[in-house]
Amino acid sequence: MQGGRREWWRAGPGIGYTGAMIQTSSQQESIPDAPGSQTVVSVTGLTKRFGDRLVVDNISFAIQRGQCVGFLGPNGAGKTTCINMLLGLVEKSAGEIRIFDLEAPRFHREIKARIGVVPQADSLDPDLSVAENLRTYAGYFRIPRRLARGRVEELLLFFALHNRRDEIIEHLSGGQRRRLLLARALINEPELLILDEPTIGLDPQARHLIWERLAILQAQGTTMLLTSHYLDEVARLSQQVLILDHGHVVVQGEPRQLITDLVGLEVFEVDGTPAELDALEASFKQCNATLERVGDKLYVYAREDCSRLEKVLGTSGSWVRRPANLEDLFIQLTGRSLRET
Repeated sequence: MQGGRREWWRAGPGIGYTGAMIQTSSQQESIPDAPGSQTVVSVTGLTKRFGDRLVVDNISFAIQRGQCVGFLGPNGAGKTTCINMLLGLVEKSAGEIRIFDLEAPRFHREIKARIGVVPQADSLDPDLSVAENLRTYAGYFRIPRRLARGRVEELLLFFALHNRRDEIIEHLSGGQRRRLLLARALINEPELLILDEPTIGLDPQARHLIWERLAILQAQGTTMLLTSHYLDEVARLSQQVLILDHGHVVVQGEPRQLITDLVGLEVFEVDGTPAELDALEASFKQCNATLERVGDKLYVYAREDCSRLEKVLGTSGSWVRRPANLEDLFIQLTGRSLRET
């Protein structure tokens, strides 16, 4: 967030705003990151042990200014522990964390003033109205009341909650609560937004509305760290992904390039009898493809055009042909088995 004014794009009929940047007392007193620095988060050799259990094992990554980075992994991979260390909620065992070029947790107060967090769990105050939740949260950042009132109104408009401003929380739908959590996370105009399952449990309309708002924020330069089990959401919003498994970073990079390099261009999913699948495996070996058998289903990850084999598939059981996606990459790297945390 550079300069003294921040423009927000119009997000739909009657929704949009242009507002002055609000700086809290903590932000004004914080130590600035290095001039021209493009690295918002830098993690080196980060490690966490709980007793004899190694949860995060010597991981390193960086998030550049204005990026959305998808932070992925199966349950128990170490994602939550890693994020909690970034936020200063869990003490690291080893390694270095720098956010805005400030050492964490040494400069925890200064860093926290510049971060917004959307938690997975609903942490709204049920005894307060929509607007009161936002005004109360603004108080934690010592935002002057006049500025806070204006900021609350702008956020209510931006997230289409202005008609619900005086409702108590229990009268809101799930989508409205998630939008309010997002609005609350933006009350201090954060430079880094940490999103933990931002659209969990929402219907398609609510998910798309939140995606639109996040895209607007990103276009304005907000840096984001996104965790989500909805991989279509991660593919839509993220310029980089990082997949964690058993406490290790197994891959990181641009999503489409990783999919092409590690999975292929397209996927065939074929159902059939064991004999049919045996025959199809032999046919697909003519292509540059990776094969995977799971029960009565054959997955073919093709690295070249295998459309000539559609005639062969036409004589077998049911099948679909589709582009390879982020879920294919995730499954190939972390496996199909359900894990207990």
